[in-house]
Amino acid sequence: MVESERFARLKGPATLWVVAAVHGDAARLGRLHAALAPQLRRGDRLIYTGNLIGIGGDTLATFEEMLAFRRWFLARPAAIVSDFIYLRGAQEEMWSKLLQLHFAPNPRDVLDWLIAQGAGATLAAYGGSAAEGHAASREGAVSLARWTAALRAAQNARPGHAALLTGVKRAAFTDPAAVLVVHSGLDPDKRLAEQKDAFWWDTKGFSRLAARGTPFEGFARIVRGFDRSAPGLVEAGATLTLDGGCGRGGPLLALGLRPDGHIVATLSSDA
Repeated sequence: MVESERFARLKGPATLWVVAAVHGDAARLGRLHAALAPQLRRGDRLIYTGNLIGIGGDTLATFEEMLAFRRWFLARPAAIVSDFIYLRGAQEEMWSKLLQLHFAPNPRDVLDWLIAQGAGATLAAYGGSAAEGHAASREGAVSLARWTAALRAAQNARPGHAALLTGVKRAAFTDPAAVLVVHSGLDPDKRLAEQKDAFWWDTKGFSRLAARGTPFEGFARIVRGFDRSAPGLVEAGATLTLDGGCGRGGPLLALGLRPDGHIVATLSSDA
């Protein structure tokens, strides 16, 4: 049994809308939302596949756009909170680790790695810097804990930001099993409940799954919303990659799926 608090289980959606990684590009997210709004119908579900933040975009404006659209989405007739799903991506995972940096045995090295992977934009958005983090780590665990607490307080001062991140799911799937939506990776040799951090790190596993041509736990379609190469919309066997390179100069993509995984619509922020 897959734990409900970690996964979004979707029963009978009319259309399942999946949004690719945003990477802090608030302008493109706004344009995509404008294109998506007229398409939404009663019973539709909406999934953001993680990496809403990070890389180099405007984290605060992106969160505000997301929260505003969420309010509009849930105000629609018969809409419920579980219709709106935000998956944990690598950037959300790294931000969580950064806020716990005072527990790391080698915080300076961890901080450098997080910054190199794109967490610097989120850090700066909440008033922090790598230089401050390094200085705090040199002073010791107590100083570093104060620094991470200040970052958390800055995040909490922005209404809705922390709550949005707290509610992230690891993956989403339809019930009965037909469509599985993940952030970026998947280990085809492990069951869904055993994936752990494979969802945001095991991109090679996702490629192996695409090459196998055999179903994973009965899913007819496995969708991911982030690929470093930003190939656009790519179908390979049962897998579907959706990433136009948003936040890296490319458009933000979204698609609509029937409950059986059949594509019924594609959207682009730059169309």
